[in-house]
Amino acid sequence: MIVTALENSRIHVLVRNERLIAMRRHYYFRPNGERFDAWDVDKLIKSSSNLLVRDIAIASIDEVDSVYWIGADGDPPTVRILIRHMQLVKDADLDFPIILSADGLVMDGMHRVAKALLEGRTTILAVQFEVQPEPNYRHIDPDELPQ
Repeated sequence: MIVTALENSRIHVLVRNERLIAMRRHYYFRPNGERFDAWDVDKLIKSSSNLLVRDIAIASIDEVDSVYWIGADGDPPTVRILIRHMQLVKDADLDFPIILSADGLVMDGMHRVAKALLEGRTTILAVQFEVQPEPNYRHIDPDELPQ
């Protein structure tokens, strides 16, 4: 797999399974006090590329029944934010596995999980780290991250 950033762009091009994929730059966050630890999803994709892909039960993904995107950061759930996530779910490609942390949390792929649920699927492709990767950024405010 190859990940290439387009200069001065928020879009990155990935080669997965001999297919070119355009992907927005984004991060996976975990709270760290008043701030967050952050993982660059491009780097998670690279470091998980050799992990075993398996089908997992969607029912085993606890985040499905949690506040995840909308309102999780304290911002009000506006229609515009909801529509943005609806578009990401619509565009999600279920051929690519979601990425789970060593403790089973979704680090990348929640829009794919939502799409699978909408389609009535009970399983989804996933890879899982055996050892939790170190965050790329520690104790940071999301607005401070490179875009």
